[in-house]
Amino acid sequence: MQPTIQGMSIDDVYQGMKARNVADSTTKLTDAHVTIAGAGGLGSNIAIALGRIGVGHLTLIDFDQVELSNLNRQQFKLSQVGMDKVVALKQNLQEFNPFVTIDAVAKKIDHDNVATLFETADIICEAFDDPSAKAMLLDAASEAFPSKPIVMATGMAGIHSSNSIISKQVRPNLYIAGDGTSTGAEGLMAPRVMIAAGHEANMVTRLILGQPTI
Repeated sequence: MQPTIQGMSIDDVYQGMKARNVADSTTKLTDAHVTIAGAGGLGSNIAIALGRIGVGHLTLIDFDQVELSNLNRQQFKLSQVGMDKVVALKQNLQEFNPFVTIDAVAKKIDHDNVATLFETADIICEAFDDPSAKAMLLDAASEAFPSKPIVMATGMAGIHSSNSIISKQVRPNLYIAGDGTSTGAEGLMAPRVMIAAGHEANMVTRLILGQPTI
């Protein structure tokens, strides 16, 4: 008997989930490995976007747990409060797309472990909310992997115009999304955070599909 998911054949589910993707993107997406640093407002939205389109291997790294204050913008459920973010996010992603390999790494990233944690990634995706952590990751990744693509974000707080969030290519392998100015002190709301996360996820997708320029 052919294996099934939700009463449907696995092949039908797989093919049906790919039906509206960009033509000829499936193999490149399936073969890609993206490591996301942070599983909060940016990271959870980026992971879901990439998981839904079928990026074949996602590594999620975060040391934090789900809190009530996260629920206004992060892709977690009330029932997941107190769980490790990476475990909760993996659980949600597996419901969206069971064909994605997901590594959940509950660990704090520091300068000394970047080379190990991101070694096998094709693309590094930064999704921290702390500017010093962003700078640390950029410095360490640039040292360890001088040519590996890095996609980052800065400036998505408040309720400013959506049109102020853009993506820039600041080095041949470095892309930064956001408005570049707004700070978390203004408050973080789902719409602008999700817009910035969408920019990051779209740039990652473009890189996977061989379109490295903006």
